[in-house]
Amino acid sequence: MNANDDLFEPYDKLISIEILGRRVEVPENNHLLRCFQFLSMRTISYGDFCWNGDCARCEFKYHEAGQTRADDRAALACRFRAREGLVITSLNRFIELEGINK
Repeated sequence: MNANDDLFEPYDKLISIEILGRRVEVPENNHLLRCFQFLSMRTISYGDFCWNGDCARCEFKYHEAGQTRADDRAALACRFRAREGLVITSLNRFIELEGINK
């Protein structure tokens, strides 16, 4: 754990998800927007997000492990809890993750 842990829901381990073809590890038990912040603190912390579902700037498309892009669904990262095996195929243009799409 690190100095920014007060930003995140309590977690005991990191889980593996895929974002735009890249495998990353994020804290379990957290909303996906917080996980994005874990991966790219500066861009997400200073991004223009409402954090409560009103702005829809954190929309993304995903499917579960074992599914394909044909199974993609849309969701809001501020309302969606990360889970092991999640495959994120598309991010709203407002979500900039250093080393992934920035």
